[in-house]
Amino acid sequence: MYEKVNPCHPDKVADRIAGAIVDLAYADNNNLKIAVEVLIGHGVCHTIIETSAMLDERDIADVIFRITGDITPDIVIVPQDVHLANNQKEQIRCGDNGIFKGMPVTEEQKKLSAVARDIFEKYPFDGKYILNGDRLIICQSNAGTDELRAIYPNAEINPIGDWTGGTNVDTGATNRKLGSDMADSVTGGGLHGKDLSKADVSVNIYAFLKAQETGMPTELCCAIGDDRIDGRPYAEIVEMARHYIDACGGFEKFAEWGLL
Repeated sequence: MYEKVNPCHPDKVADRIAGAIVDLAYADNNNLKIAVEVLIGHGVCHTIIETSAMLDERDIADVIFRITGDITPDIVIVPQDVHLANNQKEQIRCGDNGIFKGMPVTEEQKKLSAVARDIFEKYPFDGKYILNGDRLIICQSNAGTDELRAIYPNAEINPIGDWTGGTNVDTGATNRKLGSDMADSVTGGGLHGKDLSKADVSVNIYAFLKAQETGMPTELCCAIGDDRIDGRPYAEIVEMARHYIDACGGFEKFAEWGLL
C-alpha cells in the first residue's frame, strides 16, 4: 500500500518553496546553514528561515510568487542558533540527532510513482494517488473523471466528483508528505528546507541509496556532532547527498517528488 502526491499538492508546494529558498542560500554560500519552514494556504505564505546566509526578503518573495502566483508573503529571517553554528566550525559534523531507515523500493511503489508522473504530465494540478494491490485510487483536480477513466478504466477516480485543488482549498506545510517522499523509509526527519549538514537531509538520502544498492533495509542513528556514521566520515555522506541533490537539479526540484 502506497500513497503519492504530485508537485502541485499544497504540502509539496510548501516543500518546493522551502527547497527554492535553500537553493537561493547555496547560491550565496556553499557552506551555509539553513532551516526553512513554510505554511501556505488561503492567500498567505508564512515562511520562517533560520540561516547563516545573507538573504534578501525581496528574493524570498520572488520565489514565493514564482511558485504560487498572487499570494501574500509573510517572511521571518533570523540567524542560525549559535550552538548549531559552532558545531560546524572546525569540520563537517552531524547537524542533528536522529534515527534513519532506508528501505528498498517495491514494485508497487515504482508503479504508483510512474502513474503519478504520467497523470501530472497531462494534468499539472493538485493530485493524490493510492495503490493497494489491484486497487488504484486517483484524486486529480482540474481533470474530468471521464477523461481519466478512459486512461485508467479499473481505477476509482475522484470519489466525490470533479474538483479544483490547490492552496485556496487546502493548506500546505513543509515535510508533511514524507510517506509520498520516502515510502517505507519514513522515520522522524523531513527531507526539505534544510542544508546538507542536517542529518535529516544527508543521512536520509544515504540510507535510502544504501538500501537500493544492497537490496536490504538500512537502519542508522546519530547524535549531533558525530563525525562518522555507518563507518564513514560524515563529510563523505554529505558529499554523496550533495551529488544526489545536484543530479535532481537542486533542492527545489528534489522537493517535487522526493526520493521516488
